[in-house]
Amino acid sequence: MTNSLSTTGINELTPGPGVETPSGDDVSNRFAEAALERHKREGVELAVKARWIAMAAIAIMLPFINFQWEVLYYHLFVVIFALIGWIQLRVARVGRSSAELLLIFCDLALMTIILAVPNPFSDNNWPMAMQFRFEGVIYFYVLLAVGTLAYSWRTVRWMGTLTAGLWVLALGIAWFATTEDISLTEAARAAFLPDQELADLLDPNNFLYFIRVQEMVVFLIVAITLSVTVRRYADLLMGHAALERERANLARYFSPNVVEELSNNDEPLKQIRTQDVAVLFVDIVGFTKYAASRESEEVITTLREFHKRMENEVFRHNGTLDKYLGDGLMATFGTPFASDRDAINALRCARSMIASVAEWNAGRQAAGEPQIQASFGLHYGPAVLGDIGANRLEFAVIGNTVNVASRVEALTRGLSVRLAATDELLRRVRDETKGEAKEVSDLVAHDDVSIRGLKKNITVWTLA
Repeated sequence: MTNSLSTTGINELTPGPGVETPSGDDVSNRFAEAALERHKREGVELAVKARWIAMAAIAIMLPFINFQWEVLYYHLFVVIFALIGWIQLRVARVGRSSAELLLIFCDLALMTIILAVPNPFSDNNWPMAMQFRFEGVIYFYVLLAVGTLAYSWRTVRWMGTLTAGLWVLALGIAWFATTEDISLTEAARAAFLPDQELADLLDPNNFLYFIRVQEMVVFLIVAITLSVTVRRYADLLMGHAALERERANLARYFSPNVVEELSNNDEPLKQIRTQDVAVLFVDIVGFTKYAASRESEEVITTLREFHKRMENEVFRHNGTLDKYLGDGLMATFGTPFASDRDAINALRCARSMIASVAEWNAGRQAAGEPQIQASFGLHYGPAVLGDIGANRLEFAVIGNTVNVASRVEALTRGLSVRLAATDELLRRVRDETKGEAKEVSDLVAHDDVSIRGLKKNITVWTLA
């Protein structure tokens, strides 16, 4: 994938023949690149299939137009056009593609030769001008229409211009190289005079230049119109890529069901509000000591695996990943939308995290690696939700509830436990489950615990 993305692909926006370049932001955006790559491939595949169908239809039609052996000459070219389509499928890519441009030129040049040069296997000895009276120019529309499925708007416009140029060039060569059959002209005049206009129109030596000009003007109008359509489609694609990027950014923080809800609402995160949420802090115990004696690659690998496991549990329990904190993280439940299961989801998430760490440690022990010990702190209470920042916005959950949850997690060291939760969280869990939550049955109460930020001591529940 080249950063220029300057290609003949359906969604590239590049200057020059068949080449366009998106803005710098889009170029660096992996979602735009993925969208271009995907739609380029889909567009080319669809274009080739359409070409093959069109060529098959033309091959069937030709004998009905001219039921002579000479029609096999055109069948041969039908096969060549189908082969060119297959080659285009093989060489198509996002990025400047000279091979694709060459194949487009071959398409149009070959079509021009077929339409402008008499069939060498035909025994007709008509003037060259008659070759331009068979309305063969309509076959260029097949190539143009197929091109809209696979190429950028500039490429489609270039195809129209190139076709007009080749057709005019062929007309000029034919006029220069032809030898008029004067007897045919005189016969037409004898038959239709004194109507000079009709005699000229039916003169076999007359190229009817005004009709040839009309053909190319109409063709160019159609090509430009189709190029505008392709450009609009490209804009829609880039807009879709931007939406996918935004959706993926949401997916970094919110569970899939919340992302779906956010996608169907108009800027719900900008509403500053206060609501009750459950806050979970997670930390690796003794990670500084662990990291000091190991290579940086091993440290980062360990952190990535830990964060991956914790993140999966957050999203599995409908939580929001608020932020990574070095060797830990903060997650919230009830953001951006509160529910009647936030506290129990937070507690179940913490316990699932503990189980995930235990499973991970079993594998680490089997591999001869040291165990990882993690601590968890939970609290439930009011918090302020909203966007913060100026140019780079971030959805934030702030307030004393967050501070208390962090300090409760820190208590686990002194209490030699893995998990600590405030009495407020436990009360909320019992309310949500009507006192039937088995997740609280093995928790041990520690009364009269002092926590900075709270005016009075509280009860903390722990899991060893």
